[in-house]
Amino acid sequence: MAATSPGVPALVDKRTLRSVIGASSAGTIIEWYDFYLFGSLATIIAAKFYPDGNEMVGFLKTLATFAAGFAVRPFGALFFGRIGDMVGRKYAFMLTLLIMGGSTALIGILPGHETIGIAAPIILVTLRLLQGLALGGEYGGAAVYVAEHSPPEKRGFYTSFIQTTATLGLFVSLLVILVTRRVVGQEAFAEWGWRIPFLLSVVLVGVSYYIRRRMQESPVFLALKAQGKTSKAPIKDSYGSADRWRVFFLVLIGATAGQAVVWYTGQFYALFFLQTTLKVDSDLAYIIIASALALGTPFFLVFGALSDRIGRKRVMMAGNLIAALAYYPIYRAMHHYAQPAEFSTAMLILLVFIQVIFVTMVYGPIAAFLVEAFPARIRYTSLSLPYHFGNGWFGGFLPFIATALVARTGNIYAGLWYPIGIALLTFVVGGLYLKDNTGGEAVD
Repeated sequence: MAATSPGVPALVDKRTLRSVIGASSAGTIIEWYDFYLFGSLATIIAAKFYPDGNEMVGFLKTLATFAAGFAVRPFGALFFGRIGDMVGRKYAFMLTLLIMGGSTALIGILPGHETIGIAAPIILVTLRLLQGLALGGEYGGAAVYVAEHSPPEKRGFYTSFIQTTATLGLFVSLLVILVTRRVVGQEAFAEWGWRIPFLLSVVLVGVSYYIRRRMQESPVFLALKAQGKTSKAPIKDSYGSADRWRVFFLVLIGATAGQAVVWYTGQFYALFFLQTTLKVDSDLAYIIIASALALGTPFFLVFGALSDRIGRKRVMMAGNLIAALAYYPIYRAMHHYAQPAEFSTAMLILLVFIQVIFVTMVYGPIAAFLVEAFPARIRYTSLSLPYHFGNGWFGGFLPFIATALVARTGNIYAGLWYPIGIALLTFVVGGLYLKDNTGGEAVD
């Protein structure tokens, strides 16, 4: 299998393409599952590793640890991106899978604060940082790998399967938590059962590793290697000039920052808002979020395919604007339907589902957009950094910032100021300055 030119794959038969998407997506779902278990179990982890006597302080410390994994994602992007551009896409995301799985399993056996004292949160943070580094290399590899097997005119549709993996990973983590809690019981789950979802990662990673071992290298990378055109210094080639940095900041502010806050508001912050602010029963909150995710996930493919027809930029900018305008009334409605006299599970699912639709609009097309924004020989490194800065810093710190704003102001809606502001910033910057290269290839 060869490419006609770097960045443009030769025709790949549908069976091969399905295998590529399936293997890439399966592994990426597991990595997101591992990464988001921590956030899904934040309230329990707070009690086990940060006993303080003040429930909010312990929760904020846990959210800060959760955010630490996001903070290091850009460094993982550079480290594994360099490997991916020099050695190969497949090799890089095989490594990330093993690091993520190992770190997650170790969290499952890590003793709590009562057993080993201050060492418990220190080790927890270290493992969380390893998770962040691994995820920093995983996403770019999977997105590039699928894109480099896809025909340009359907790149948005095929890469949108990778875009479902983050939401599916969160969905699977919620589902495993719910099932485990029901099987072992509420008290046992809070005491030791919460470790089971982390330990399950060992099995999932083993299966995914076996599947990925059978995959072939990207045809575009093989063509670059055969022609001697792979980069020998991907970081320097990606960020060694003012023009390269200009593209980085434009993609960061004009695309990934807004995408990140919309993603984390519609899924994670919605969960925290239900649990900590509206005091909805934890199991019911998980069911509400999981139901909305299940209903909304197919729309990643819808908007990925739509971006092939009308352009990535139009779909993403519309998602940012609509989300920014709709958040405040949506969260007021969530508050209304969470009151005992007006309580409606169906309405709460609907309100979260609407937020997931915003997520699919901004996230469905973005893998294809990022692939098309950077030349093939450095795209693993180049696209990974703005993606993980956006999602790691703007998105990853959202639960902490939003919860802190609520705690400081006493206004339960103050947490929305942050995502609304960032989404509007992205809409303005992206709308005015972002280049749409739908179906094309970036020129080196």
